[in-house]
Amino acid sequence: MDRLDVIDTCNRMAWYADRRDWDALAGVFADKVTLDYTSLDGGEPVTLTPARIVEGWRAGLGAYAATHHLLGNHLAAVDGDGAECTATFQATHRKADDSRWTLGGTYRFTLARTGGGWRITGVVMTAVWSDGER
Repeated sequence: MDRLDVIDTCNRMAWYADRRDWDALAGVFADKVTLDYTSLDGGEPVTLTPARIVEGWRAGLGAYAATHHLLGNHLAAVDGDGAECTATFQATHRKADDSRWTLGGTYRFTLARTGGGWRITGVVMTAVWSDGER
C-alpha cells in the first residue's frame, strides 16, 4: 500500500497544480522542500516552504490559460519512512491565444512518511525536450 500512496501523492501534485487547487497543492509537501528545476532554468536548487512553492507556481502557472501535467511510468521504492518515486512527464501549457508550450522529461520525487501520510520533500525535474514557445 505504501508504494501506491507514494505514487498517488506525486500524482496529486500535478493534479492540484493543473486545477489551481492551491490549498490542496500545499498539502502534498513537507514543511521544507528542495526543488531542482535547474535543467530548465539554470541556477541552483532551492529549499522552500509549501506556501512559497504555491506562491511561485500560482504566479508562473497563472500566466497560462490552462496546463496539463501528465505523469506516467512511475518507479517507486519505499524504505521505512522514506521513499523515492521517478516518473516520466509531459506538461502542456496553453496560452490565452491558444498557442502551446509542451515540455517532457522526468521527475524524481523524494518523500517522507508523516502523521498525515506521505509528503514530498524534494522534486528534481529533468527537462528532456520541449516544443513551442515558453
